[in-house]
Amino acid sequence: MTADFDKRYRVAGEPPLRRAELKVIGSDYGATSYTTKDQADRLAQLLGLGKGKILLDVGSGAGWPGIYLAHSTGCRVVLSDLPLEGLRVAVRRIHDEGVHGGVLATSGESLALRDGRFDAATSSDVLC
Repeated sequence: MTADFDKRYRVAGEPPLRRAELKVIGSDYGATSYTTKDQADRLAQLLGLGKGKILLDVGSGAGWPGIYLAHSTGCRVVLSDLPLEGLRVAVRRIHDEGVHGGVLATSGESLALRDGRFDAATSSDVLC
């Protein structure tokens, strides 16, 4: 299944798909999430994200909405997923957006988390 997602991330960054994503979702991350920009903005507000906070995005793929949330609020972001192609896109986007963050190539169920390590967590369209 991971190989299937790798293929999707390779084509998701193509200009026609990114233009469609920008028009429909409000982002052009080459993402496979259906979270809209308005929903992500509301999420940032509800989670109280801002400078000094650390966000975990489980099943992050190419980094939408985690990288967007870090860029718009100033929080740090840690992205976690298995498809390496999606994480490659995310690493480039972290660099391009100038956000503080990193990636973990692991599934959500394999994350070994200490209490208090993260201030908030998101997961968009992972269970669909």
